[in-house]
Amino acid sequence: MLGLRRRTVIETPRLTLRLPQHADYRAWSGLREASAAFLTPWEPTWAADHLSRRAFSGRVSWAARVESDGSALPLFLIRRSDSALVGAITLDHIRRGPAQAGTMGYWVGEPFARQGYMREAIEALSRHAFTRLDLSRIEAACLPENVASRGVLEKSGFKYEGVAQSYLQIAGRWRNHVLYALLRHDRRGRTDAG
Repeated sequence: MLGLRRRTVIETPRLTLRLPQHADYRAWSGLREASAAFLTPWEPTWAADHLSRRAFSGRVSWAARVESDGSALPLFLIRRSDSALVGAITLDHIRRGPAQAGTMGYWVGEPFARQGYMREAIEALSRHAFTRLDLSRIEAACLPENVASRGVLEKSGFKYEGVAQSYLQIAGRWRNHVLYALLRHDRRGRTDAG
């Protein structure tokens, strides 16, 4: 059909990364609820209606809108072997013009942690951002004590850049975050000339 834009789908060896759909509500709310103790130390405080169908509907509408206008790319991680929802990854705050940059955020459900899913998703979305979206820089931030998040960023090629004071409110408190970035043509740490 003319006028309809094809939605972003990214395939990896084990995952399909795609926009959230209304049909994902039960899987999403179930995984978030079951993983609440695992996730909440690292996330902004959940709104009272965070797990409601209405809030999820708003999330689905927002995802379609921002993907369409190019300001963000919020994707669910769906395990290809059984269609299980594993987590989510978002390339947000996409800035065009001289910056050509975006900010990456992500979460994984507790049952799927430490199995390499997030690294697979980060690397796939980074490739997509550089090749399809023509970005030059992807930024990410996490709490200094979030060893798992720091590790997956570093294993995915992100480089530590410093500390942002009072970067985000996490669990109701302004918290410092460590900043990482991945560059399309990253020469940091390279010693070859040219």
